[in-house]
This record gives sequence, C-alpha cells and structure tokens, in this order.
Amino acid sequence: MAEDSLERLAFLQHVPQRAMVIGDWTDSLSPGLQAMGAAVEEPREIDLEAPYPLGGFDLIVVFGLLDAVNDLPGTLIHLHAALAPGGLVMAHFTGGQSLPALRSAMLAAEPERPAARIHPLVDPRAATALLQRAGWKDPVVDTHALTVRYSTLDRLVSDLRDQGLGNALAKPATPLGKAAITRARIAFAARAEADGKTSETFEIVTLTGRRSLAGT
Repeated sequence: MAEDSLERLAFLQHVPQRAMVIGDWTDSLSPGLQAMGAAVEEPREIDLEAPYPLGGFDLIVVFGLLDAVNDLPGTLIHLHAALAPGGLVMAHFTGGQSLPALRSAMLAAEPERPAARIHPLVDPRAATALLQRAGWKDPVVDTHALTVRYSTLDRLVSDLRDQGLGNALAKPATPLGKAAITRARIAFAARAEADGKTSETFEIVTLTGRRSLAGT
C-alpha cells in the first residue's frame, strides 16, 4: 500500500507540503513523503468516525481501516473536511472479494447454520457513489488482487490475526468446535494445488479523491 501510494503521487504529480498518514504501523510511507519535502503527521489514535481536530492537509493517506468503520459515509465526509483546498485523499483497504478460500472453509465447517465470522467488507462497486455523496471531487475507485499461498488453514488464520485482520464484529460468534475446525481444515486443503499450497486472495481497494480548489 505504501509503494502504491508513492507511485500514485508520482503519476498525479502531487507534491504534498503537509500530509497526514493514518494506519501505517510499518512506517513505510512517511520517509518517502519526507523525502519529497512534506511535513508528516501520524496520529496513533484517531476516531475516523468523528470530525478531526486538525485540518488543512494537502494529502491524507489511510491504510487498511475503512473496511471496519461503522459509518463509512461519515468517515469519508470527515476526511474530505480535513483537506486543504485542492488536497488529495488516498485510502487503501481490503475489499469484499477478499478471502474466498477462508470463506469456503468456514461454510464447510458450519454447513447448516454458518455464523458471521468475517466482518462485512466494502463492495467497490458501491464506493464511487459514496465518494460523490461525501463531496469528493474527481473520485476514483480501483482494485487489485494480491495472492498469497498457504500450506495450512492455521497459518492463514495466524497471519490474519498478526495483521489485526480478525473478526471486528462487536459480538463475535462462539469459537468453532473441534469437529468444525477439522471440517474447515479439510475444505481448505482440498483447494490445494500440486505443491500442496492453497492460494488465497486479498482484494485491495483504493479510493482517491480531492477537495475542490474552492474548498467545497
């Protein structure tokens, strides 16, 4: 996501002077922005669903957070309001076509009454209208697929937990029983390719848009 952000900035010829980066726990993007001459703020705790105490940014980049907010339209409005006139927002997050192998395994684990074990993800086809409603100018929504190959279901689940991508529901379902876990592992392994690894897909959605030069 950080590499993609820098590539987009170069393509757009957008050279920020004051930037805010939200959610980049790897600190991968800020050095590149600072090399461009930008002053970068990285709030470690921020409520994306409330008006921001700071504003006037000519670039805001958000990593991997918008898929888990309750009020996405409101969040988009607050991001727009925090921009300076002509400012640019880029928001990257996992989209609704992510994790097909895991979803299939979970359905196999609970064939009769499947529980909600993955929080709802954003369908990129609906995102353009949301950006327009939030007042973003020149809104663009695009996606790309990232394929990661796993030898076991447990390794996939471990990776998701390490990245903070587990179930974000306020009331998560009860844990799977031993029999259900076994069914899930078997279903996941059944999708394996010749080398014994199963391909999993992450859909990365990127929203970009501006605040008008008039500040509206």
